[in-house]
Amino acid sequence: MENQGKGRIIIRIGRHHLSFSTIDMSQEENPITYEPYVVRSGISMAANMREALKEAELKEQGVRKAMVMVDVPMLLIPVEQFEETTMDEMFHHAFPKREQEQVLYNVLPDLNVVCVFAINKDLHTVLTDNFSDVKIVAALSPVWRHLHRRAFTSPHHKLYGYFHNQKLDIFAFQQNRFKFYNQFEATRSHDALYFLLYVWNQLMLNQNHDELYLVGDIPERDWLTEELKKYVEKVYVINPSADFNRAPATQIKNMPYDLMTLLTKGR
Repeated sequence: MENQGKGRIIIRIGRHHLSFSTIDMSQEENPITYEPYVVRSGISMAANMREALKEAELKEQGVRKAMVMVDVPMLLIPVEQFEETTMDEMFHHAFPKREQEQVLYNVLPDLNVVCVFAINKDLHTVLTDNFSDVKIVAALSPVWRHLHRRAFTSPHHKLYGYFHNQKLDIFAFQQNRFKFYNQFEATRSHDALYFLLYVWNQLMLNQNHDELYLVGDIPERDWLTEELKKYVEKVYVINPSADFNRAPATQIKNMPYDLMTLLTKGR
């Protein structure tokens, strides 16, 4: 396991979720501490963060470095087409411009892509005021890297669906690049079924030989997999505990798969 949290607190920020984690491999039995925070509706995430940092037990350990995973809309731009001077314009061609937001990016060289996203400026200020070293990353980047490595373990094409925060990210790879990526609202299993089959057909995947993998907080998992199998022969649900050989992160209830992946496989 890569010690991603040594000397660093890991903060995961979702649409309605917030959590703090640390990892200390010197603690053999329980190396990971995971502390979810109940987000209050009606106030901004920046305000929630201020309150959470006052209350969080992990913050009291005096850690001054933070890795912040943000689960927000993302734009993927091929490395050869990316220019920092135009990234704001490109991002806002894809997503509506919001007041008081800051556009950031992560370079993913192994996938030949730059991930561009935005966070609220007040939230960014709260983070930088509380930590001397803040690294902000797209929450899905460890998932993409891990599943990309898995994608070529067989000669068949693979399509992935990751469920999280009532959203569904669907993606596929071709060699060391994305073949497809998009995110959908998927609060209902019927919507997820439609999106998955729509992308499957759009990519002209073979229903008898190619493979569909689902992971995360899957709504009505049994119903959805059975319905998918009416159209796609090879449908699999990834079990994180088995996939990560019962790593400590997989034993923590309600931990998002992307955070499990970061803590187990690194970014």
